[in-house]
Amino acid sequence: MNLRWRTLTTRGGIYEVLKHTEELAFASGILKETDDYAKLDAPECRSFFGQYTIQAGSTGNLGMSIGIMSAAIGYHVIVHMSADARQWKKDLLRSHGVTVIEYEADYSEAVKNGRRLSDQDPKSYFVDDENSRNLFLGYAVAAKRLVGQLEEKKVRVDEDHPLFVYIPCGVGGAPGGITFGLKQMFGDAVHGFFVEPVQAPCMLVGMVSGLNNDICVQDIGLTGMTHADGLAVGRPSGFVGGVMKPVLSGEFTIRDGKLYDYMRDLLETEDIFLEPSACAAFQGPVCVQKSARMQSYLQEHNLVDRMKNATHIAWATGGSLVPEEIREEYKKTHID
Repeated sequence: MNLRWRTLTTRGGIYEVLKHTEELAFASGILKETDDYAKLDAPECRSFFGQYTIQAGSTGNLGMSIGIMSAAIGYHVIVHMSADARQWKKDLLRSHGVTVIEYEADYSEAVKNGRRLSDQDPKSYFVDDENSRNLFLGYAVAAKRLVGQLEEKKVRVDEDHPLFVYIPCGVGGAPGGITFGLKQMFGDAVHGFFVEPVQAPCMLVGMVSGLNNDICVQDIGLTGMTHADGLAVGRPSGFVGGVMKPVLSGEFTIRDGKLYDYMRDLLETEDIFLEPSACAAFQGPVCVQKSARMQSYLQEHNLVDRMKNATHIAWATGGSLVPEEIREEYKKTHID
């Protein structure tokens, strides 16, 4: 099996913040298309952006990217964090001057409150992970970057050399955007799969039921609780679910204990650290080899004889910013 991994920075959030900044700058006249964008770092420009607020709801990584980028430009920034968000991520945001509002409820509640508060302020812009087209397209750019990386490593992707990509999934924006982008680049040669925690498979529930964001995991008796803080979402993006219906190849679920097992295995064999939620991606290659349903999928798509030429990408979603003491805590965590 030709297995590779890619890291997913929260490029969608960064892209949307930069796009909003550009639009404000053009509308105000402080920037023209012929200008050097470096001028936006001037004190008068930072003062201008300081009149505005950027808000977002997050379980962790998206909030970090939006918060840190927005604060660097000069915005007042508020990130609404759900109960599942890790304390170190909240602390990191606050160290950059970001206001963090904490909720005892889950991700959906944090987003709802953040959106409501932002709507009350005409100078506030809400980065909406559930519905934003800009965020979705920002993530999709990752596929274009991957094309060059595969070419550099002489990895072929075509009908006889299929590409299997496994992406951890929370509300759906990042994995949806990436999968959409990959389909634009590689067409039917790419097979995209989402991986979600067994207690919070919101996209799976939404797509299988056909109800998308009109159903949450609690409606079918699941808790929505998981150690995979970036994936701790009970209700999926209806927008992404609709886009993914003809695009997504399938879904896998993973027990929390396996997140830590894969994390330790990767660290031991490759000396690469990923946070537990990112390690959900490694469930994909395992299921391809062992799942009867996957064997049926391979037969239905005439892939059985081509699997020897397939490339499998486990798409990682974070870990580089995890403090050393938290890494040590993760390494020692063992659960069923």
